[in-house]
Amino acid sequence: MKAPGKTVVVTGAGHGIGAALALRLAADSPRAVVVSDIDLAAATEVAERVRARGVTAVAVHADVSDPAQCRELIARAERDHEAADIICSNAGVATGLGLHAGEAQWAKSWSVNVLAHVHLAQAAVPGMSRRRGGYLLITASAVGLLGLPSDAPYTVTKHAAVALAEWLAYTYGHLGIGVSALCPMGVRTDFLMPGVAAGHPAARAVAEFAPLLEAADVADAAVAGMAEERFLILPHAEVGEMHARKAADPDSWIASLRRSPETKTR
Repeated sequence: MKAPGKTVVVTGAGHGIGAALALRLAADSPRAVVVSDIDLAAATEVAERVRARGVTAVAVHADVSDPAQCRELIARAERDHEAADIICSNAGVATGLGLHAGEAQWAKSWSVNVLAHVHLAQAAVPGMSRRRGGYLLITASAVGLLGLPSDAPYTVTKHAAVALAEWLAYTYGHLGIGVSALCPMGVRTDFLMPGVAAGHPAARAVAEFAPLLEAADVADAAVAGMAEERFLILPHAEVGEMHARKAADPDSWIASLRRSPETKTR
């Protein structure tokens, strides 16, 4: 799906990849861009940058871990901007912890990295089904395909996000609803770079998997992938090659991660 004339909703859009998606999609003449983030001040700044490009934009505070706020976000787009045509479900959290991350950290990872996508799809799919068209872009991660030894909650929930996107794609594709899983590796955003600077094992491992990209590069890849309606959007070409190797020989892939010094987590 392409953005001209469509209403775009982007969550986690105050910073990083989400902000880049909102700005990149604004270049394609959408009807409106709904810029959503738990950080309203950041969302407001991005919305102002979108409006500066001549596109209708509104900033909306939303905690996507709350299903009621997800429903209201989609309802507002449908009420104020005719529809919610393209949903970029982008919010995410990481822990940098292993198996013994606290219950609250596991729960937050599930609520933001998986259930937020569920809540947004539950709210948006009925309207898309009636219109026989729409698009769900779920920002997962290359970690959802390859794993990350130093962050158990992130690895598990990002795998689940990819699985959810796949299920949505084959369940609702016949209704004209497109679905893509956006799976970048390392991106130069505030989500990753402080950990890289601090030498955190998980952040360092991500940075070593493949060259770091800019958020704008990821947004360009996402828009191109949605235009072609590709399920897996892989901004890092290396990720496709590594995923193929993992699928061909999972035992060797696991062994390669087991040997990594980054596996020394609790």
